[in-house]
Amino acid sequence: MYNGILIFIIVTEEKKKVVALLSGGLDSQLAVRMMQEQGFEVSAVAIKTPFCDFDCGRGCGFEIRERADDLNVNLKTVYLGDEYIEMLKHPKYGRGAGFNPCIDCRAMMFDAAKKHMDEIGAEFIISGEVLGQRPMSQHGPALRTIEKESGLVGKIVRPLSAALLPETDPERSGLIKRENLGTIKGRTRRAQLDMAKKYGIENPPNAGGGCLLTDPTFGLRAKDLFTHTETPTINDIDLLKIGRHFRLDEQTKFVVGRNKDENEMIKAIALPNDILLHVRDHMGPVSILRGKNVDSYVKFASSVTLRYSDSPKGEQVCVIVTRNNTKEEVTAQSVGEESYLKFRI
Repeated sequence: MYNGILIFIIVTEEKKKVVALLSGGLDSQLAVRMMQEQGFEVSAVAIKTPFCDFDCGRGCGFEIRERADDLNVNLKTVYLGDEYIEMLKHPKYGRGAGFNPCIDCRAMMFDAAKKHMDEIGAEFIISGEVLGQRPMSQHGPALRTIEKESGLVGKIVRPLSAALLPETDPERSGLIKRENLGTIKGRTRRAQLDMAKKYGIENPPNAGGGCLLTDPTFGLRAKDLFTHTETPTINDIDLLKIGRHFRLDEQTKFVVGRNKDENEMIKAIALPNDILLHVRDHMGPVSILRGKNVDSYVKFASSVTLRYSDSPKGEQVCVIVTRNNTKEEVTAQSVGEESYLKFRI
């Protein structure tokens, strides 16, 4: 009481903070909701790599930001570029069925989340990983390896499966209780879809990752690139994502566009020493020759470019060859599949 006035002071306890690895998929959203339900303030981190870039212009960038808004969480994006490529050259824990170094990749992602955790004074990190959902990185030993490699032993909580996993630091300190954690395991999504209804998550996204390295076909292209190039560049990797790919020799590649959009992308990606080819008088692809011996393959590349164009088969046709903004015309004839399919990646 002050001067006859009764004063009430209300002290509100500040919410404990946690950091969530947010992929935009359903599981990571559910993990966030579970922690929010238990009174935590969640801050999200989304990881981009040269092979999983949600700002690639295909819509997923908007979606992940929309997910963060729906969840009412701040979103920080982290790009792993050169360091990711360096890791991919020799991943410590190997690769999956494609060219995917899932354990090393997850460790890098958690390491990035750890930096954000330290920056904002968060207590621990959460993710939407489900025990046994993915064969390489989500079985018990792999999860423990990821924690060790990222320096986060005891600091990672996987709410959907945490009641089936070893006790974590937040449990030991009483921040979270095991009875509030999930027991989901395996590849079924029934439990997650039921939880989505509970939390009001409409139109939950389908299962599946956005990493190109898990795709077997793309994996073959990536393996070829890393086999023949000591340190691939982001430009090299962007070229992997489009066209039909051919390995002509140890130091020379050839890529043929498949549609108008890819033709434009090939022209945008082309470097000064690359050679671009297109048919002069007929609809068809833009092709690119890249490597040390490009001059040796101009005639062959012209013939293959013609093969994928609308030009008359069996006739001599003009192909425009461009390098360093200098153009010349080459006359060539379309070739049969048997002459080039052996080079296809």
